[in-house]
Amino acid sequence: MAKKKIKVGVVGAGNCFAGLIQGLEYYRHHPLNDAAGLMHPVLGGYALSDIEFVSAFDVANNKVGKNLNEAVYAYPNEVDWIKKLPKTDVKVHESPALDGLGIYIKERVTPVKNRPLSLLTPAIKREIERTDTRIILNYLPVGSQKAVEYWAKMALETGCAFINCMPVFIASDEMWAKKFERANLPVLGDDIKAQVGSTIVHRTLVKLVDDRGTQIDSTYQINVGGNTDFLNMKEQGRLISKRISKTESVQSQLRKRLPDDHIYVGPSDFIPFLSNTKLGFMRIEGRMWADIPYNMEIRLEVDDKANSGGISVDAIRVAQLALDRGHAGPVYGPSAYFMKHPPRQYADPVARQMTEDFIAGKGE
Repeated sequence: MAKKKIKVGVVGAGNCFAGLIQGLEYYRHHPLNDAAGLMHPVLGGYALSDIEFVSAFDVANNKVGKNLNEAVYAYPNEVDWIKKLPKTDVKVHESPALDGLGIYIKERVTPVKNRPLSLLTPAIKREIERTDTRIILNYLPVGSQKAVEYWAKMALETGCAFINCMPVFIASDEMWAKKFERANLPVLGDDIKAQVGSTIVHRTLVKLVDDRGTQIDSTYQINVGGNTDFLNMKEQGRLISKRISKTESVQSQLRKRLPDDHIYVGPSDFIPFLSNTKLGFMRIEGRMWADIPYNMEIRLEVDDKANSGGISVDAIRVAQLALDRGHAGPVYGPSAYFMKHPPRQYADPVARQMTEDFIAGKGE
């Protein structure tokens, strides 16, 4: 096992993070060898128990100032798989709101009154340095372009690896990728794939039928849910990068791209009573031998926040391995396996092998 802890700071103590930290507590009390939900009980010598959240940042006034173990239960978070987390001394600190709160989220989240950036930024840097945070895990809401870029800059200026779980393009943006490369820091991104979610299922199916020689004529993916993520995405202006990310994830698996008006991949609506349940609906229409038509429809029902944690827990440990080895810039194979919009797209079996090779120390 590893001789040191993985010291992580989280930006955005919302539902996704609540699922991650409560899931880690769940596995503390269950044997890992045959446990469901884990790709790697131990990854590169690092166990789940080696992950420590040592700093946290948020904008909600009912989270800032609270201990992290209490803040993850604060409204509008809905994840309560573990009824009570062990007490921690880690407090949630103030993050700049910038563009992190959409108009619908403000119905549920009252932001803390921000100090000026001239005061807030030095305070954030001091907290990162005081806690020896080495990895920044970004769980900001969809559409938070300025806020995500702010935290990418914080990672660069404090010597942290950056894991970008959201569809703002950092690892896949050439300018940002070069900044991390020059700083000799790893970056993983962008837009985390679910463990078993609509996009990973959709891209697997289109690749299957494409590899079997059929012609895909059109396809769609529609998702609905009832948590704050879907509420936030009611604001169409915040969805530009999200739709690009999800659509390119599917298009990248095809030998020939579909015309833009023959593919739709994206979140569709907010249904409050669904809570953390996400429903995904997929359809593929095409032609096989002798131009004979076929179609398929898939309905997927998942807990949206369980889907994120099963991937984040490996991304964190890969980021630590990258730090240990002095990796500079995007971590290509794991980014392609863990993320929807990586710097380089690969078929999932290829990306998986690249990830296993990276873990084994075979490089990229």
